[in-house]
Amino acid sequence: MLHANYDDIVRVSVIGEIASPRRPFSPYLVTHDGRAVTLPGPGGITYNVRVGDRALGWACDHVEPGVTIRNKDADENSALATLGCIGNEAHVVSGDGKGSVGTVTGKHGGAEHMMVDFPPDVLEKLAIGDRIQVRAFGRGLALHDAPNVKLLNTSVQLLKALPAEVSADGTLEVPVAGIVPPELMGSGVGSSPERGDYDIQTHDREALEAHGLTNLRLGDLVAVRDQDHSFGRGYRRGAMVVGVVAHSDCMIAGHGPGLTTLMTSRTGHLRPVIDPARANIATILGLR
Repeated sequence: MLHANYDDIVRVSVIGEIASPRRPFSPYLVTHDGRAVTLPGPGGITYNVRVGDRALGWACDHVEPGVTIRNKDADENSALATLGCIGNEAHVVSGDGKGSVGTVTGKHGGAEHMMVDFPPDVLEKLAIGDRIQVRAFGRGLALHDAPNVKLLNTSVQLLKALPAEVSADGTLEVPVAGIVPPELMGSGVGSSPERGDYDIQTHDREALEAHGLTNLRLGDLVAVRDQDHSFGRGYRRGAMVVGVVAHSDCMIAGHGPGLTTLMTSRTGHLRPVIDPARANIATILGLR
């Protein structure tokens, strides 16, 4: 287990409710190649797409695996999106599923949605509007042996379970499913990495194949080279980011599977190791 300041971390409740999908008046979105399509998108309860499933190839756009939650109060939703961390417990506190416990698996920008995984039998009990209380536990985490790696959106639960090691020079070695070049990153560049996500552009399939990214799964840990998320998302040569794939592929230009940032280093002290078998939170957290 990695050494960190676990005993200093405060556990606090934040709450949201299962959010209905929302649409503007027009039923269409325009794809990167100029087609008008009508497809499932973010929000609601997604019954057949969970972490561990493929991220590409679905007939959808920005679909969020499992259950989508948010808070109707903007400031309370900001607290939910900021304080909740990947791997936190999410307790159903109303409706037929009351008493069930799920796991936070991702955050999505824009509407600032949070995604929660539940087993299929629990999904059948849930309804839009049910309230889910997240036990936020992770903000303030710092690694004792890797001080040049900054943690973001990483829960105590995930950090304790993470199959990672720190080398003698303070470099954190983390298993990942792939390494993305900075030129493939799209929507979300320049915004805050403390919540939400930013997208891997997937419309150049030859580039995806060249970098071994065609088999990405929801929940995969993925590295992005030459990116620094210390105080915003941006380019820095030699820096590195590791995030988790939070939502599915997208049809819109500049978009694709979204990464919620877990950690970053601007000094080269974060080293991704290609190991897809160990690099998915469904396996790391025992969700599947």
